[in-house]
Amino acid sequence: MESDESTPFVIENLRLEELVAVVRQNKAFYDAFADFLREQGYTDVFSFICEADESRAKKTLTAYLGAETPVQLFDGLGRPYPNAKAKWYLLAWLLRDAPAQRLEPLLKHSIGVSQLEKRATLINQLRKFAAPLFPDADQWEWPVFAEVMLARLEGSRRALKGTRFEGLVRTLPNKVFKANSIQLQVGEKQVTLNDETYDVQVISKSKTILIPVKTRETMGGGHAQLFTRDILKSVQTAKKNNYECIPIVIAESWSGDLESLECEHLIHIQMNPNQLTKIEVRLEEELVDLLGVWKGLEEKQ
Repeated sequence: MESDESTPFVIENLRLEELVAVVRQNKAFYDAFADFLREQGYTDVFSFICEADESRAKKTLTAYLGAETPVQLFDGLGRPYPNAKAKWYLLAWLLRDAPAQRLEPLLKHSIGVSQLEKRATLINQLRKFAAPLFPDADQWEWPVFAEVMLARLEGSRRALKGTRFEGLVRTLPNKVFKANSIQLQVGEKQVTLNDETYDVQVISKSKTILIPVKTRETMGGGHAQLFTRDILKSVQTAKKNNYECIPIVIAESWSGDLESLECEHLIHIQMNPNQLTKIEVRLEEELVDLLGVWKGLEEKQ
């Protein structure tokens, strides 16, 4: 595979640009929460956070979590959360906590008959804990909270992007095989060998090719060498287990030693991983370029 030297580097931080756009959209959801609190008799978010009456605070939280709102909260890819989940996430982020990773396991120990009541109880406890840690009113206003939300959405975006990549690298081989009447199967799940994960399996009756997908946004630094080692380890582990390996590397700037990887074929797309639409076109072209490999695998059945 020849690298495309004409591919321009993306100077702009596309990930940051997209995340900031989502955060700006989400301001309406924060504003709707502040409006709700004012309807409940609070001056602003900070006055609610400082509420001394636990019963009143919990009643307010229960009402908020149970109410429907036309305003939407968007995830790291710009997709709307369901209403109940959106409010749960907003409150958790506001209190500088992680709703899925840390709080969901705690819910089973929270007091309440319903899920809504358990959430209200837990959020109220977190409110009492967080209030003295952030005693300044401006720490609960939108400009500061926007930074908190940006960090939370960035973490979730990585996982969501990974899922989208997984779907893409499974869908495109099937598309290429169907268009060229190649009778090969694409595995529905990842496969793990000695702690190495391979996103795609291309399977014939006699042989399986493993395809790990490796992505990298940044262009330099010490992690570049680790990135190459990670690819090398995937290839070596597959080989030791008697599998052929064809890595898909999506990296704007990567100058790894291809010969040291000990694999006959490799797909390297010189693009920022955030350019998903353009990557889809290029990846399909690269898979078509490997028609000889896929047909050879089919003939061995």
